[in-house]
Amino acid sequence: MTAQVPEFVLTKAQDRAMDMLISDAKHCTLCGGSRSGKTFLLVLAVLARALRIPDSRHVIFRFRFNSVKQFIIFDTLPKVVKLCFPQLHPIDRYLNKSDWFIKLPNGSEIWFGGLDDKERTEKILGGEYVTVYFNECSQIPWPSIKMARTRLAQKMEGIQAKAYYDLNPASKRHWTFQQLIQKKDPLTRKQVRRPDKFGHYFLNPSDNAENLDADYLEELQDLTGKERARFWLGQFTDESDGQLWTEELIDYTRRTEDIPSMSRIVVSIDPSGCSGPEDERSDEVGIIVSGLGIDGHGYVLEDLSGRHGPEQWATIAESAYYRHQADTIVGETNFGGAMVKAVIQAHNPDLPFKEITASRGKAIRAEPIATLYERDKIHHVGFFPELENQMCSMLVSGYQGLKSPDRLDAKVHGLTELFPMLTRKEESRNWVPPKVHTRQRSASRYENSHRRRY
Repeated sequence: MTAQVPEFVLTKAQDRAMDMLISDAKHCTLCGGSRSGKTFLLVLAVLARALRIPDSRHVIFRFRFNSVKQFIIFDTLPKVVKLCFPQLHPIDRYLNKSDWFIKLPNGSEIWFGGLDDKERTEKILGGEYVTVYFNECSQIPWPSIKMARTRLAQKMEGIQAKAYYDLNPASKRHWTFQQLIQKKDPLTRKQVRRPDKFGHYFLNPSDNAENLDADYLEELQDLTGKERARFWLGQFTDESDGQLWTEELIDYTRRTEDIPSMSRIVVSIDPSGCSGPEDERSDEVGIIVSGLGIDGHGYVLEDLSGRHGPEQWATIAESAYYRHQADTIVGETNFGGAMVKAVIQAHNPDLPFKEITASRGKAIRAEPIATLYERDKIHHVGFFPELENQMCSMLVSGYQGLKSPDRLDAKVHGLTELFPMLTRKEESRNWVPPKVHTRQRSASRYENSHRRRY
């Protein structure tokens, strides 16, 4: 079956982008501003490859599977088929909604997956593919990219195995800039073995003006700062706005596998005046489980925060304490710590509780913890969207988010307890990992708990 493009005409920039996609480069990246046609071109390229080589296998990944369904399967894919491959229209007649893949008339398959779904991802990664496409790859952690690329292993006559990527540029600290643009390993910072195997092309909204509404283009041009640089100009940016944490920094330090045993674990609580789940007037109760690994690194293990009444959050904290075999529960003395202690011990007097004192502002307390992230000493075990949103809203000048950073405060309490040197700012500059206790928890028990949660 031959790919036909009877009514579809590429812009000049998109035509040059397609030249890069069909070059000898194995890793091909389209990056740039919003609505520039990147996803359309890459879905077109995947379909063309699948139709050209019978019985070939291809996969399209995004970070979340729901996003793959919404933006690829039910949006971009039908548009590409209708414009470029009318012989396949409607494409949903080839769609298997049980396992979420398309089987074309020539026997080729295109699979769809979200890298946040471990069970489904493992099923997809059981096969081998000649094309792996990472849509919106700036949202995908580097370890997930590396894992998925191991399946770029199907050997087919007449076609080169390729990995495709698209993204709106983030910061120059993100793995996408270091790997796909600088052609370096994001962890070692060393040049990749074959730089000639990496190609990229920048596409911006102005390159797709013929297909966009003029009002939309004006709105993009009216953006300012980082948003204009990213979505209109399609530029990678330097971090210079005073954020203590960025999405890129959090993703860079994230761990989803090879988690060590914990030598010490704490459950930290930041209370609110909330009376229960239905109480929308107050902030949430921050409940974070953090651990000190035998490698001297800190790990955020679980975020159990929410709008809970006192009895409910005490039960949640107790459950986390026993499930993680924690050492203690901590709460801040001068902002509700006494109340936390009273509630916890009224619920279960056998639970150990430690009061911590914080005499400085939230941003000042958070700075030493942020420094540890920059030194790759703190890791999130899994994904905590609400907590991470609060982290990215904390500037050196103070918190810029809505309401209170309850989850962030609880996390800072817990990590400060695990790294006591950080309570004295002048000593934190010369901080070294503390000696860990010889007692180790059962790794298998912890891993089972980890699987249940994530």
